[in-house]
Amino acid sequence: MGSGQLVTVFGAYGHTGRFVVAEMAARGFVPVLSGRNAQTLEKLAHEHGLESRVASVDDPASLDRAMAGTAAVINCAGPFASTTGPVIEAALRAKIPYLDVAAELEANLDTFAHYRERAREAGAVIVPAMAFFGGLGDLLTTAAMGDWIEADEAHIAYALSNWHPTVGTRLSGVVSRERRGNHRLRYSGGQLEHRTDAAPTLEWTFPQPMGPRPVIGEFTMADVVTVPHHLSIPDVTTYMTVEAARDVAAPHTPAPTATDESGRSNQTFLVDAVVRFGGAERRATAGGQDIYAVTAPLVVEALERVLTGRTKTVGVVSAGELFDAPDFLHALDPHITLDLHPQERNA
Repeated sequence: MGSGQLVTVFGAYGHTGRFVVAEMAARGFVPVLSGRNAQTLEKLAHEHGLESRVASVDDPASLDRAMAGTAAVINCAGPFASTTGPVIEAALRAKIPYLDVAAELEANLDTFAHYRERAREAGAVIVPAMAFFGGLGDLLTTAAMGDWIEADEAHIAYALSNWHPTVGTRLSGVVSRERRGNHRLRYSGGQLEHRTDAAPTLEWTFPQPMGPRPVIGEFTMADVVTVPHHLSIPDVTTYMTVEAARDVAAPHTPAPTATDESGRSNQTFLVDAVVRFGGAERRATAGGQDIYAVTAPLVVEALERVLTGRTKTVGVVSAGELFDAPDFLHALDPHITLDLHPQERNA
């Protein structure tokens, strides 16, 4: 457990940040709340009896003060295209681990491209996309791979009962679209492709009792960055159920509404990761409630493992590369239901 360690949470008052703060406190960490909005930050700090430190990505000295004396930093502040660079730089100056919950492909790509060598040379640990999108899919794909050292293709399909986006999700989407223009991304043949055609709609057969569902194929999420970074798989494709894709795209879909005492919405999810190699197929699935809420145990479990040395390497690293994937996934009980489908079958 956290044993009273101070950890900075940048963007602590955001929707996901609040879940992260609560999870950290429950596991014995002492969150140091940080962000640019002093009034909102002070209110949250008063509610939880915690310290707050106002900081802005435009003011490096304020970020240094926010991380002074802390063991690590978790970045929950989007749009991440604006925050990852400055917060990582501050973490490197402070010589502490950095984790974020970014689902923005462009921000994830920037982190790997700009900090891979520096982090490795410094012996630093930087973990991008340690969240529902990016982290969970990467862990499931890594677990499904098992003892395979390569695979022909990986498919990660998401079934969400609905997708009511937060303000942060909408802002991040706007930034991504601005950077991407009229293109969409696909990972094929060992590289990212920019496409201008429409993503296909097809059917994905989820494990029972869900069964076949219409999905948007090539609904590209952070997994196409995290998975190929460490697994030898030339084709990585992500899918989203049609209803959820429509929800998040619609301008008037409401934000998530709490339906239990922990603040979770009634949204449910199933993530189905399938890897194929030489005619054989392996599968790992996880289900649960509320994609924003489940990000908290994901990133806090990662934090605890980083701070206790239960890691495999240093540098800018994906979850599946840094941790023992099956062990990590099993540690998320009771937050997810898990089936690693140990049996292998013909594809």
